[in-house]
Amino acid sequence: MDAAALPSADRNVEGVVEMMLDATQKYKEELTQDRLFGWHASLFPTGRSGMRKIMVGAWRDKKSGPMQVVSGPEGRERVHYEAPVAGRLDTETQAFLKWFNGTNDTDPVLRAALAHLWFVTIHPFEDGNGRIARAIADMSLARSEESTQRFYSMSAQIRIERNAYYDILESTQKGDLDITPWMEWFLGCLDRAFDGTEDTLAVVFKKADFWKKHAAATLNERQRDILNRLLDGFEGKLTSSKWALIEKCSPDTALRDIVDLVERGILTKDPGGGRSTSYSLVKEP
Repeated sequence: MDAAALPSADRNVEGVVEMMLDATQKYKEELTQDRLFGWHASLFPTGRSGMRKIMVGAWRDKKSGPMQVVSGPEGRERVHYEAPVAGRLDTETQAFLKWFNGTNDTDPVLRAALAHLWFVTIHPFEDGNGRIARAIADMSLARSEESTQRFYSMSAQIRIERNAYYDILESTQKGDLDITPWMEWFLGCLDRAFDGTEDTLAVVFKKADFWKKHAAATLNERQRDILNRLLDGFEGKLTSSKWALIEKCSPDTALRDIVDLVERGILTKDPGGGRSTSYSLVKEP
């Protein structure tokens, strides 16, 4: 959202958000070739991936050469995977879309795992295939729950575990047709996404309870900022010098802010003292 004095959002980030919202809020709608082209265009609004010009809103063609997933320095690249040639893309993508929009007796969560693997294996675009595959997985999970309410993100969890993700993806794509290890990894990743959401919600509820309790307190902006940082998990110990540095105020002002919160019973002095005196939130009973 545009707001005065705040930096505008990066257009690439906006593109990812637009794609994910379309995938999860309109999960009931068919996934079509044109819809995928729209997602791809939203990811690359300038028609470039970094400095490189790419085909946007269209399948890759033979001019781009073999589509390979590689790593390593130039001249010593390691090929992790080589996708189907451009001439097969229409056939491969139509088969995928027909399956994705159809119905069968497969568990819907397993369908999400299979949809992700199938799409990223076809690798139909010059760039952005992984991001779109993750959106497809989240769309499929929304279908499995029949809900637009998203309390977790499989896409975000895969990004957190991207090293393990690339390893299992490579071993699956280079192996035979047994995709059991991939399905097991996907389900485990989904389980960890749930756990991560529980932790996040616990922090949110803790902050909500804290500010509800202290709603009537008259606090300045410096105090509110530091308290929110403490609630979010402040790294290291909070001292008056850190306070002054973070809030860009004088040491005397920082100390007055701290003393005020201690007297209100919001902060407490940690064991120890002297020049290294530090403070923490008072633990709730």
